[in-house]
Amino acid sequence: MTPTLTRTQLNRATLARLLLLEREEASAPAAVQRLAGMQAQEPKHPFVGLWTRLEGFEIEDLRRALLEREVVRATLMRSTLHLMSAADYAALRMSMQPSMAVALRVLGARSAGLDLDAVLRAARKVLDGRPLPFERIRALLAEQFPDVNDRALGYAVRTLLPLVMVPSEDGRWGFPRVAEFALAEEWLGELAADGDREALVRRYLGAFGPASAADVQTWSGVGGMKTVLNGMRDALAVFVDERGRELFDLPDAPRPDAAVPAPPRFLPEFDNLVLAHDDRTRVIADEHRPLVTTKNLRVRATFLVDGVVGGTWTIEVKRRIATLRIAPFATLGKRARKALAEEGEALLRFAEPCAAGHALAIGD
Repeated sequence: MTPTLTRTQLNRATLARLLLLEREEASAPAAVQRLAGMQAQEPKHPFVGLWTRLEGFEIEDLRRALLEREVVRATLMRSTLHLMSAADYAALRMSMQPSMAVALRVLGARSAGLDLDAVLRAARKVLDGRPLPFERIRALLAEQFPDVNDRALGYAVRTLLPLVMVPSEDGRWGFPRVAEFALAEEWLGELAADGDREALVRRYLGAFGPASAADVQTWSGVGGMKTVLNGMRDALAVFVDERGRELFDLPDAPRPDAAVPAPPRFLPEFDNLVLAHDDRTRVIADEHRPLVTTKNLRVRATFLVDGVVGGTWTIEVKRRIATLRIAPFATLGKRARKALAEEGEALLRFAEPCAAGHALAIGD
């Protein structure tokens, strides 16, 4: 009989892999690789995400990893900006190419006259040996393709051409306000030519398993994962959840006991914990999901209580006082409030070290 995993067991397994049961001693590149990448629409978010996961993490740890090309920021899963280890990027980037091509459908009528092969060849020439800001890339392409919508040109290149954002030594969060883009092959060296979807699945399960085919597909944006998992079945552990859904996992991956305590943790906006599964009930109640994702598709910063999303948080700075505002979904017990306050004070010291003072405001 296939073993059944409860929702709490799935929660603890996911938290263990995402370094959220206890802070661990690891380098920034090693952590990014273990997390199978970190969503990075804005450069600050991964810094907070690593602070909440790593013992003694400092901003310079990730900045150095970016400058030394051990970690890259690029368009990846679901055609969104992520940080990924250089090794994973080189190995896995092309496995996402088919799904990125599908993403071009959003252009609709704006793609009229768009010759992808010609545009990508032209973009390679434009970027040959010289990183450029994206506005400049788009302008140069528009000169060559005057009859094509310039936004379509930019989106096609950003999506289909492997590019990395060039970090800065001066930016506090690793990047200037207007970053340059470089060809990935010039920044890192040769990329794997063909997409190894089994390698993509193993990386996902290592960070987010046990998981279903729909979960893998939601995270990666790559279709056909049921077929891929069926082909790997003999090499994977197989479970079912309490609703009978089939779940796959790496045989030796950690699956802690449900009784293992989960400490309070503050997660940044767009953290993959709340985005990387089709069924997210292991980490957030369905009724709370609309409170986390806004109408314009921003994903709010959240906090965990007993391993589950318990509310959202923001930091505002006024008159040099940085205030952490915690908005719980339900009334917090005294013990949870105290633990969150202690963790929140540490977060303020990390995120706003130059503030003249720090304050906490925990809602009811």
